[in-house]
Amino acid sequence: MKIGVPTEIKADENRVAMTPSGTFEFTKAGHDVYIQKDAGLTSGFPDEAYTKRGAKILPDIESVYQTADMILKVKEPLEREYDLIRKGQILFTYLHLASSEELTKALIKSEAICMAYETVERPDGSLPLLIPMSEIAGRMAVQEGAKYLEKPFGGKGVLLGGVPGVRPGRVMILGGGVVGTQAAIMAAGLGAQVILLDINLYRLRKLDNILPANVTTMFSTEMNIRKLIPKQDLIIGAILTHGAKAAKLITRDMLSDMEPGTVLVDVAIDQGGCMETSRVTTHQNPTFTIDGVVHYGVANIPGAVPQTSTLALTNATLPYALLVANEGWKKACKEQPNLTPGVNIAHGQVTYPAIADTFNLPHVDIQSIL
Repeated sequence: MKIGVPTEIKADENRVAMTPSGTFEFTKAGHDVYIQKDAGLTSGFPDEAYTKRGAKILPDIESVYQTADMILKVKEPLEREYDLIRKGQILFTYLHLASSEELTKALIKSEAICMAYETVERPDGSLPLLIPMSEIAGRMAVQEGAKYLEKPFGGKGVLLGGVPGVRPGRVMILGGGVVGTQAAIMAAGLGAQVILLDINLYRLRKLDNILPANVTTMFSTEMNIRKLIPKQDLIIGAILTHGAKAAKLITRDMLSDMEPGTVLVDVAIDQGGCMETSRVTTHQNPTFTIDGVVHYGVANIPGAVPQTSTLALTNATLPYALLVANEGWKKACKEQPNLTPGVNIAHGQVTYPAIADTFNLPHVDIQSIL
């Protein structure tokens, strides 16, 4: 199979979908790998590192899409890529379709096989290709939140860890999944007072046993959220509904209960955001302020640390992408059922129920296509 890796064109996206060592695994298995010129440069991988492992370098994004049977990416295609995607071509990347009806309809029109990293799912409900980026995003949510709490960035001027004789910062985390857990570990490690909310009591019990003593768990209800927010310095939205839009847990009217300079970091922004006033921002312009409350809505947080992120991403995606290359997508789904929910759109039909429900589109059972 011909594998294509284009340069990411999303603003400030510095990751690349494959490392040179990943390239070697594909070429060793008899596949051809085509890397767009300088695609890995911002992740620390020059073209020479790929050619040494058997890859061929193509000059532009058009050449990559025209040549490849399977496109491996990091982020969802942008508008200029829509017409480059071919019928029957496999697109394997983070899609987050629930946040974009325009992208969903463009991929339906393309009649490509569109597989989303974030919906590849194990029997236990875990998301193996989302976990590494969620781990990074959770840790960085605290890192970025701590920065924007500084007065020059519009924050309260609170140091999360405090100092002897001065209380530490207060952090509220909505969601106890991978992002929320990693955020809690990071914030607690800095010395903050952390409260983590979730609706899963089993998960809360587990977290209560493993997280540091300066993390308190609480069942998530609207009343509990409203009671807590006036005292918080940093609020992190870390909820995830598999493949669907995130629920709005922080509403517009709640901002009036927050102190000026409070920071909101909405890690769920990829799925539409869990804060009513949040919107997608970029690393170049990461924040905006409403009613004195600082909002951070960068949709590709791990893109700021591309060397770490690219290595972590390839570690997770390589076995699945290699299986698709070796066996074809249909046989790969049959051999590895984890892959099946990863197919969001196939041959112009929506195969992931949550996407069909979000945009009121017809749904086709993937098994009927397999």
